[in-house]
Amino acid sequence: MSHFPVITSTLSEQHLALFLQEIYKLSNATTCRLLKTGINHVYLVTDGAQKYVFRVYSLNWRSQKEISEEIRLLNLLKDNHIPVSYAIADAQSNYIQTLNAPEGERFGVMFSYAKGEKVFNFSTDLHHKIGEIMAQFHKITHNLSLDRVTYTPEKVLLESPQHFFGFLPDDTPEVEFIRYAQQHLLAALKKVDETKIRKGVVHLDIWFDNLNILNANEITIFDFDFCGNGWQCYDIGYYILQIHSTEADENEYKLKAEAFLKGYESVSPISDEEKRILPLLGECIYLFYLGVQCQRFNNWSNTFINEVYLKRFINLRIKRWFDYNKLG
Repeated sequence: MSHFPVITSTLSEQHLALFLQEIYKLSNATTCRLLKTGINHVYLVTDGAQKYVFRVYSLNWRSQKEISEEIRLLNLLKDNHIPVSYAIADAQSNYIQTLNAPEGERFGVMFSYAKGEKVFNFSTDLHHKIGEIMAQFHKITHNLSLDRVTYTPEKVLLESPQHFFGFLPDDTPEVEFIRYAQQHLLAALKKVDETKIRKGVVHLDIWFDNLNILNANEITIFDFDFCGNGWQCYDIGYYILQIHSTEADENEYKLKAEAFLKGYESVSPISDEEKRILPLLGECIYLFYLGVQCQRFNNWSNTFINEVYLKRFINLRIKRWFDYNKLG
């Protein structure tokens, strides 16, 4: 009997360990453990005292060219001493592996292990340091272009959120708000003076879940899966939004956001026009990721993307930031 077709699969840890032992010339003691599934599947690879992270991209999520450009960016940042998790080449000097999964060919990349752990609440000193690192990253990639997505206002506010519609009834307040926010934010971005906005490469997802911290002060940034081209202040606006999302106390939020901005400007100035639109940009990225989550529904399943989750995400994240900054 032939196998029934599948749309997504989880690769065996045991067999992936054997594959990586051979390709990367690791020891026979190498183990592989699934850390998380989602748009990409992430495995912890352990060979004695050495650790790595192996990312398996979902089918038709990223092309080989897009992955190659992500690796090119990581090599550039590593060479310029930016603390990032970077790609590891195999014994034949190849970065990208092709895996014949049940649903079709999937790509895999081995990354260096980001030492430390995720920290939900940072000190002001850490926020200052993250600001410095982000500014250094932006200086290196200012006016650089990757052969990847360019995050235009239409891409962020129209194309991606379009995947959300249909998950909730059209007459719900949440859907009405998203439609209003789309048009309002798009009109606001069209008034931006682009001559005062720095363009280049953006990470687009720098927040506590993509940072590991060692000994309370060593920071490593990882997961550049959404890197692309666009206004670099998108990264600044999104990071400030995330501070607001994780800090219940408003005074703490303001102190930490200020520390982050001071750290950034100790390396690179932020124009007045960029500062003006930071709240808008954070909101735009939230709408973008709302669309991504719904677009890749089959990777998450309805235990994650369901009506209760979507309503909470819209009201407690997207609308809360919209109202706090009086964006309407």
